Amino acid sequence: MFRHLREDINSVFHRDPAARNTFEVLTNYPGLHALLIHRFSHWLWNAGLKWLARTLSTLARWFTGIEIHPGATIGHRFFIDHGMGVVIGETTVIGDDVTLYQGVTLGGTSWHKGKRHPTLGNGVVVGAGAKILGPFEVGEGAKVGSNSVVTKEVPAGATVVGIPGRVVVKKKSEDDARRKVMEERMGFDAYGVTEEMPDPMARSMRALLDHMHVVDDRLENMCQALRKVSSDYQNGELPVLDEEDFDCVRDETEERG
Repeated sequence: MFRHLREDINSVFHRDPAARNTFEVLTNYPGLHALLIHRFSHWLWNAGLKWLARTLSTLARWFTGIEIHPGATIGHRFFIDHGMGVVIGETTVIGDDVTLYQGVTLGGTSWHKGKRHPTLGNGVVVGAGAKILGPFEVGEGAKVGSNSVVTKEVPAGATVVGIPGRVVVKKKSEDDARRKVMEERMGFDAYGVTEEMPDPMARSMRALLDHMHVVDDRLENMCQALRKVSSDYQNGELPVLDEEDFDCVRDETEERG
């Protein structure tokens, strides 16, 4: 039990830069509160104490704004960020290292008994307000964009956006690796938003990164040409990017979260 608790607390630190210490996480994170109560109510449910389990989950909803049916199966290091309005149905199965943002619904589309809710593989990320409805599987490492409505299976590693949800396929290019290096140097993180998702700010930042790549290449070519013309030319290095210069970008990204 204590091992699971440590994992749940550490998952908060790994996925929320605003978390400062263990006491703050234990006392002020409703997602963690809802998860801890669910683990106990799920044990009661499996022990046959259905009414008590449902009553406990209802109390958790009152206090946290997060509704998790005690019959749902949840893996290790599950993290709900903010959490208000999250609904997780009875036959939902959630793997390890899954992240949900506020307003997510893991619901069903049928009134028949049996498997009615989705299964989320390991490492799935579901954006704010997304609805995943039906007894299908969302593959490992998949990302569901904010406010998307998903009603059919999602392949592993895919990105789903829109209403109805559609899988976005993007061809890999050499620019992807170069852009990733530049993002890491700048400390830029679009709050879990991938390039495929229609976020204007993220697209604008990546357009600037692509432009910077072109400028760097042209400057390098000019320097090489000058060295050929004159041996006296000294090739000065470009100034190093300081992470502190981009604190405003990170702060704005966190505020949007």
